This record gives sequence, C-alpha cells and structure tokens, in this order.
Amino acid sequence: MLDIEKIQNIKKPSWLKVKFPSEHNFFYVSSILKKEKLHTICQSAQCPNISECWSKKTATFLILGNVCTRECSFCAVKKGIPTESPSDGSSQVAEVAALLGLRYAVITSVTRDDLPDGGASVFAETIDTLKERIPGVKVEVLIPDFQGDEMALETVIRARPDVLNHNIETTESCYPLIRRPVDNYKRSLGVLQKAKELGAETKSGIMVGLGETREEITQTFSDIRETSCSLLTIGQYLQPSRSHVPVRKYYSPSEFKELRTIALEFGFRDVVSGPLVRSSYMAHKMYDSLQEKAV
Repeated sequence: MLDIEKIQNIKKPSWLKVKFPSEHNFFYVSSILKKEKLHTICQSAQCPNISECWSKKTATFLILGNVCTRECSFCAVKKGIPTESPSDGSSQVAEVAALLGLRYAVITSVTRDDLPDGGASVFAETIDTLKERIPGVKVEVLIPDFQGDEMALETVIRARPDVLNHNIETTESCYPLIRRPVDNYKRSLGVLQKAKELGAETKSGIMVGLGETREEITQTFSDIRETSCSLLTIGQYLQPSRSHVPVRKYYSPSEFKELRTIALEFGFRDVVSGPLVRSSYMAHKMYDSLQEKAV
C-alpha cells in the first residue's frame, strides 16, 4: 500500500523555486488580459513560468472558456459544466497578440466534450484571424483529443497552424492515476499520427513524477516518436492542491538532461527537458530550431 501521508509531505527541492513577479511587463500583460477578459493557461493551470513569460510579454491564450468538461486529477483548470459561450473571441486574441508584439502565438483550450466538434472550428477561426491581423505571425496550437474525431482535427489543420501540439501527458500505466481511460493513451497517439499524415508539424509533451518507471518513460518516448512527432517537452509534475494526485518523485536537473538525451536518441528533432518545462515554454525557440535543422 502507498503511504499517501508520506507522499503528500514530500518537500519541493531547491531547484523548483520560481521567480516572483516584479517586472513592469508582467503587470502590463496582466492588465491587458484583465481588460480584454481573456483567459490564459498560464493562470488557469497555475503555470510556474508565468512570471518569466509575462515579463517577456508573451502568454498562452486559453480559448473556449476556462471550465473543462473532463476530471483529470493532475490539472488545476476548473472542471464542470461550462457556462460560457464557445464563441470564438478570435478578434480579441488577435488584438492582444498584436498589442504584445507577438511574432509567435500559442493557443490552447479547455476540453469541450459538450461541443459537436470539440471546439475545432474556434481553433481554426483563431488561427485565421491571427494570421490576418499579424502578417507573418507563427501560430502553435495545443489541442485536446476531440474524442478522436478526425473531421475536427482536419478542421484545425486546414487552418494551417505552424505547429500542432497534443500532449500525451504521462506514461500509459499512469493514465488511471490521472483519471484518464487507458484507451485514451492510444487515442492521443492516433491524434498525433493522423495530424502528421495530414501534413502538420507535430509536438507532444509529458510530465514525470507520478510514479512511472524509467522503462515506461522510454517506452512513451518510443510510442510518441512512432507517430513521426518532431518536438517533445518533458517537465516535472507539480501538485496544484492537496485534492490533486500527489507527486511521487522530484527529478533533478541532471535527470532531466539525461531524459533529453534519451529522447533525442529516438530521433526527435528537438527536446526541451527541465523541472519547470511546460508545453509552451520557449515554444518559439523550439520552432526556430526546427527551421534551422530543416535547412
């Protein structure tokens, strides 16, 4: 039996200290987002990099509201029955992206299983509006699985995002732990596979620290790479609250370097790995490295 009390009391190591907001740009970004009533995954998911990213005048926009229809036990995003209209809000996102001077915009969403297309049409509209409003802008989308609906996926890809990201999140063995059906693991791999077949440049990510073994992590790298996915992020799982699944291991910076080396050996074109790495962390740099390696 697991000693839950002992697990809950595992202390965060020193390398997990995050920067306290103090830069002028941080408060500038915060005020704009509040004025325009835009959601960000930075806030909704309690991202540890919010101070760093907002201080650089960048943020990851959250569309389709801020209430998720799924009950995953690792995520800080609100869960329940969405009451906000799924209206696109794409013009607001584009205007704020322009105000911030973004040349690389990242868009994600809550999972909306209540919508016929899972919100795919809103993703497409947002991509189109961004590219019309900011000529030359690159757009990365971090999408849910759309319940495996290939037509929904095609809707997003037809809008030609520069990178399509879909996170596997964790190893197959840990899916029950995070309250996801094990079958969803293969569904997510199928999303990445189909996206690649449709011509998208794909990216995925996993978190570690949920009790997975090194062999299971390696197998997950292999499974993701089998879809021809090009980019991968690896980060430390952090427990948002005591009601969420507890951290079972904190990986050291040297272990993250080792995981990056292992992942690169599978053929990923770029891998970002570290304790505070999240899906959209330094996303523009990953895209730039992809372009450099394509030359």
